Amino acid sequence: MRETSLMNKLADRTCAACAGVVAALRGEALTHLTSELGGGWRIIDEIRLEKEYKFKNFRGALAFTNRVGEAAERENHHPDIELGWGRVKLVIWTHSVGGLTEADFVLAAKADRELTPQ
Repeated sequence: MRETSLMNKLADRTCAACAGVVAALRGEALTHLTSELGGGWRIIDEIRLEKEYKFKNFRGALAFTNRVGEAAERENHHPDIELGWGRVKLVIWTHSVGGLTEADFVLAAKADRELTPQ
């Protein structure tokens, strides 16, 4: 229950626009924000977040991809999305800083929220 509550708090935030004015997060800051996400997210080289979602078929994976795409458009923060039969892989980072910012974790939480259509 605690994990869901923390993830919802993160998902309720808005991605702040980054124009290279913030520094990429490192170390403890990444660990703390990762603990607020739901399971399955991995930090790769302190540069990007990755998660692969599994679905029963292509239709479910495509529907999720479209919902994540709409959330990304609303936030003006866009992940790399890899779609295949029964799976979707998201890769998220802030290109302008060459690493991770809080906005990436916000988008990751919003993606997790899209697993269950509202």
